[in-house]
Amino acid sequence: MKTIRRFLYAEVLRAVAFVTLGFLALFFFFDFVDELRYIGRSGSDGYQVQHALLFVSLSIPSHLYELLPITVLIGTIFVMARLAQSSEYTILRTSGLGPWRALGTLLSLGMVFVVLTLAVGDYAAPAGEKAATLVKARYQGKLTIGQTGAWLREKQATGDYSANVRSLGADGTMTGVRIYGFDNRGFVSSIVTAESAVFGPGDLWTLYKVDRSDFHTEVANKARVDRKHLDEATWPTHISAEMVAASLLKPDKMRTLDLFQYIRHLDSNGQAAQRYEIEFWRKVFYPISCLVMVVLALPFAYLHFRSGGIATYVFGGVLAGVSFFLLNNVFGYIGNLQNWMPWLTAAAPGMIYTVLSLGAFSWLVLRR
Repeated sequence: MKTIRRFLYAEVLRAVAFVTLGFLALFFFFDFVDELRYIGRSGSDGYQVQHALLFVSLSIPSHLYELLPITVLIGTIFVMARLAQSSEYTILRTSGLGPWRALGTLLSLGMVFVVLTLAVGDYAAPAGEKAATLVKARYQGKLTIGQTGAWLREKQATGDYSANVRSLGADGTMTGVRIYGFDNRGFVSSIVTAESAVFGPGDLWTLYKVDRSDFHTEVANKARVDRKHLDEATWPTHISAEMVAASLLKPDKMRTLDLFQYIRHLDSNGQAAQRYEIEFWRKVFYPISCLVMVVLALPFAYLHFRSGGIATYVFGGVLAGVSFFLLNNVFGYIGNLQNWMPWLTAAAPGMIYTVLSLGAFSWLVLRR
């Protein structure tokens, strides 16, 4: 069995590596063509071809994370179908490779892909995405989102605060900062605007070129507004650089631990965290889908092929992989709109494909 296991592992790993490289090359080409429109917009010292190539290269780990379950399915289907077409799998069966032993062998290999997907999604992809974002911020301008930037909220002993950051520079400098303070009655107690701000030292922001307005409304007939301009001021807060970056970046590009901490921050400050909770559970369940994919590919080894019929089944594997990717995204969007339970929204595509794979295994392998 050790020889059979090594043989299957080598064949599947080669096929998955080949399919993965093919898809990554395709995405690299598409991304580079898309980046060509930004070249030269900031002048001769701005975004150039070498910067576009660097940005696209740094985006490869994110594509690898998204593609791994799909390429595992396609590569494993190709190997199983080819072995069945050449009758090699029949020889393996007569050598003692029963259905359950074959399933256990593929699941063991699937665990390798689970660990690889988890490592890429939690370490390589976030690091690459952060570096790629800094390249864009450095050569194209500051990092921002939408028309108003990022909004963050924090509860403090002195009241509630809502902070708006228009953009974030490559060196971590915030620009267009506005901080709204609210008293215990929910009235605006202060408005602070600053041209720029930096994080620290410690748990505070250092603000530059500050305009501050304090509203005193405790006594209705004696309400007044105090205004002052400061060259520099500080604001005590636990809102870190990672939290600001998280609000400016897509949640699927964050580490699982960073997502969890950001969700806790949103919950403790009474902000909606549905979108981030769904993405957190997706990052938990997504690597496990590699196990589902190898189980879904096993029945292809028990099919009987005519000459040249293998291409049809491989194409079917491609469609199955693409449909899983689409279903995963669709459930995320619908779950966010309908306020479904985050863990169920993230687990539903994997559960559906698990039922399909076990059904195919039971029908084609055990009963036939």
